[in-house]
Amino acid sequence: MNFKDETIWIIGASSGIGRELAIQLADKGAKLILSARREDELNKLQKKLGTVHKIYPLDVSDPKQVKEICSKISKLKSDVDRVIFMPSLYKPDSITNMDLDFMSKMIDVNIKGAICVTHGVLSIFEKQKSGQIVLCGSVAGYTGLPNGQPYSATKAAITNFAESLYTETPDYIDVKLISPGFVQTPMTAKNDFKMPMIITPEQAASAIIQGLNKNTFEINFPKKFTLILKLLSILPYRLKLFLTKKMRQEV
Repeated sequence: MNFKDETIWIIGASSGIGRELAIQLADKGAKLILSARREDELNKLQKKLGTVHKIYPLDVSDPKQVKEICSKISKLKSDVDRVIFMPSLYKPDSITNMDLDFMSKMIDVNIKGAICVTHGVLSIFEKQKSGQIVLCGSVAGYTGLPNGQPYSATKAAITNFAESLYTETPDYIDVKLISPGFVQTPMTAKNDFKMPMIITPEQAASAIIQGLNKNTFEINFPKKFTLILKLLSILPYRLKLFLTKKMRQEV
């Protein structure tokens, strides 16, 4: 739990879990690189945490920007110990009511952004012969849920991508997948239904930090909720689809 003198790049640090991760990791001695689209929020966070922490505004949906920032970070004097990718766009929707323009942006951020950042940081880790990349999926990616598209599909893609990445990378690169349940953030504030076992960003960040040094691939929380959805995901289709349709009727 001591991250003293580690350099950790948090992407998506302007709000929600990413912001709380920055606060808690800084308190544990880490030197942070903070990225997000909203430079004003990054400036506020840097003012709170101290100028020892660097800010690099970044829109992960722009591959050119990602490449430029990765190049700048690769030239820093210290190695980058961990990269934590948190950005996500979200809008609860059904297939018939889907906003196709927003859907395209969501895929660009949630999937393309994660892949572009991973591609960039792997070259940094290759040079260092060390590093950890942490990708944020969701329990929404465990199985198809009603009114979760295309967000659930993007998170299923992140899970699949992280699993493939784990098999392809050398042993000196550690790959981890975060699978949160419901967390009180501006993103989940868009939901108009009851969110079971919802936790605070402080609790979520604490769970992630506890999992960073564990010898496990997935960091999921809260445990009881993630277990329920994991069990649902492995049921035979006839039963699983029956249960998920029942969920739709209750929303």
